[in-house]
Amino acid sequence: MRNCIKNLMTFCCVLLLISGGLSAKPLPLQLAKHYQDGIEIEHYLVSEKLDGVRGYWDTKQLLTRNGNVIAAPAWFIAQLPNKAVEGELWLGRGQFEEISALVRTKQSSQERWRQVKFMLFDAPNMPLPFKSRYQYLQQISQHSPNVKAITQRQFTDRDGLFDYFDKVVAHGGEGLMLHHQDAHYSVGRSPHIVKLKPKYDDEARVIGYTKGKGKYVGKVGALVVKHADGKIILLGSGLTDALRENPPRIGQLITYEYSGLTQSGMPRFARFKRVRNSL
Repeated sequence: MRNCIKNLMTFCCVLLLISGGLSAKPLPLQLAKHYQDGIEIEHYLVSEKLDGVRGYWDTKQLLTRNGNVIAAPAWFIAQLPNKAVEGELWLGRGQFEEISALVRTKQSSQERWRQVKFMLFDAPNMPLPFKSRYQYLQQISQHSPNVKAITQRQFTDRDGLFDYFDKVVAHGGEGLMLHHQDAHYSVGRSPHIVKLKPKYDDEARVIGYTKGKGKYVGKVGALVVKHADGKIILLGSGLTDALRENPPRIGQLITYEYSGLTQSGMPRFARFKRVRNSL
């Protein structure tokens, strides 16, 4: 009887692995804080914030930030170095949905992958300041058609930084990322890497719904979501009629955008953006 139970459990585990039922483990990555006036801009390297999918090369596999294996073609993988690197898998401005769908595909589309650029922005395992890590990324990507070091710039003052920021946003870019040139890589929210965006985004988990009123009677009025720090937020703005009829399920992770924080630390003008996928 015990052997039967043991065999059944083993069989179920195999089925879960085949079907993707056992989720991958999120990677320990460095995360950015929001830009605030007062930082010494001349000490930061500045790059465009790309709207792609974050990729992590561990020298054996190309992974999403949640630890899922990306089925990139062998010729694409062959361009990657023998050290761990991070970057953005990118098809171009405004093409997040396209690159997201490609990364989720289990069978690689050879021709579509030829258009993908892996825009490197860090080498996490190198015990060097960021400026030296960036120089390494420049060196290893000189002769790779699909693997490139993202362009970094430096500015001496706030006016120069925001002139560049305005140009990037005007051409459809998401914003900027600022890395302190002397900082070492550290897992978690780092004060040495900041993002500057016209609108910020974050993630929260659906914990409930409010009832719709007026034209939304019988539908969802707003999603009740809980941020990782415990904040409870109502998201009604940004929901389509289809989502109000079939909202994200309880427990599902969603992305919302907002325009800065209030004095009490709550997101200002929070708006539903998308359901998070399993990347």
